Amino acid sequence: MKRAKPIVALDGPVGVGKSSVAAALAQRLGFVYIDTGAMYRAVAWLAMRQGVDPSNQEATAALAGEARIRFEHQDGRLRVWCNDEDVTEAIRTPEVSAATSPVADNPQVRERLVSLQRELGQDGGVVMEGRDIATVVFPDAELPFYLDADPQVRAERRYRQWLAMGKPVTLEETYTGLMERDRRDRTRPIGALKKAERAIVIDTTGLSLNEVVETLYQRVQAWMQNREECL
Repeated sequence: MKRAKPIVALDGPVGVGKSSVAAALAQRLGFVYIDTGAMYRAVAWLAMRQGVDPSNQEATAALAGEARIRFEHQDGRLRVWCNDEDVTEAIRTPEVSAATSPVADNPQVRERLVSLQRELGQDGGVVMEGRDIATVVFPDAELPFYLDADPQVRAERRYRQWLAMGKPVTLEETYTGLMERDRRDRTRPIGALKKAERAIVIDTTGLSLNEVVETLYQRVQAWMQNREECL
């Protein structure tokens, strides 16, 4: 399928800066930003709200099948809505993070949300981030990127995020949790984190947010210019 605008897929481990980069890149390009991780978090939040055990696959799948998840861009920020409630902040708590793991491993939930992600991004002009975008959701993405960084740097970034949210955590706890999250993400039965064969690897360890965004922006612009020349 030839798209007028590309699908920009951003995969990578936690703490690498995918969300910040994706949001800034989409804004600069005038593309739609889709945070797939937020969709799984929204289902986990909904399960907790309704007293459903996230490990109960059938009950959680039923919630996912009925959940109305959508994104809105307000004042340069992505807002996440679930069943007409703004859950942008609610889905970022450590409690929801813990509950998201069994939700993301649920085959029925994943089938439902991957279908929705494909529907949202099929026409291109999107920046979609997660851990299996270029391997599962859109293996035909025109621009598959894999962002990575030194684990210690990733832990420090995540630690600063927790502090900004007022969460009482230590850097050591954050690093340990990140290592465990890496292990789980790379060994998940479905949707495991791995680099797509065609992925363009960007090491963000020594780069600022603006430098990473600029690097990806130039790649996207080159693709679009080349496409126009071929028409």
